[in-house]
Amino acid sequence: MPVLVEWATPTDEPHMRDLLDAAELARHDRFVRPEDKARFVTGRFLARTVLAERTGLAPESITFTTECPHCAGDHGKPRLPGHAIDFSLSHSGDRVVLALVEGAVVGVDVERESDRDIDRLAEMVLSAPERETFAALPPGDRKRAFHVYWSRKESILKATGHGLAAPMSAIHLSAPGDAPEVLSWDDDAAVSPVRLADLSLGSGYAAALAVLTPHPLNVTAGPSSADGRTMSGT
Repeated sequence: MPVLVEWATPTDEPHMRDLLDAAELARHDRFVRPEDKARFVTGRFLARTVLAERTGLAPESITFTTECPHCAGDHGKPRLPGHAIDFSLSHSGDRVVLALVEGAVVGVDVERESDRDIDRLAEMVLSAPERETFAALPPGDRKRAFHVYWSRKESILKATGHGLAAPMSAIHLSAPGDAPEVLSWDDDAAVSPVRLADLSLGSGYAAALAVLTPHPLNVTAGPSSADGRTMSGT
């Protein structure tokens, strides 16, 4: 199954804000930090311009729905109504990433590796078998491993629409150095089949995507083209 992945550095330019609808502009204005404004604008701009290329729609005509598939609340991931294309957005640090697929559901996540208390977080995020694998790693490898686990799991829960409302520790994944795979999932939120792929978005970042499909993934990934969009990629 073909999957398109593009990413860009956060930018907040007037021509990008011009594509936001009234609700999005209001949300943009509520952000206090400039970097949060830039990440939000870049995600919506990237989504609209890539979807416009795929559908033939004018970018300024594209509107999104954000209905949660589980409770019908207005906090779900953005979707393009009336089309079989699904997409997912994520951002962390200097990366804003978009994943797009047709005929299936996709989730994507990027995490900038940090020195947060990963040993404590691992107790909440990892399953029992994963914690054993994690504990056996050399200390210098644990930061990378934790963020690989985290990005894989969050991509799955973004695809299902559960987000962090479902326990990550119920998902048992293959080890970070192995091909990404769901080995077991013991929770009411569990779905199957799920296909996973790790993404390379540069040093210091872990990223992954999940597609709810039985078909193997054929991922095309790269920085967003600045041509015709006036956006900087990395």
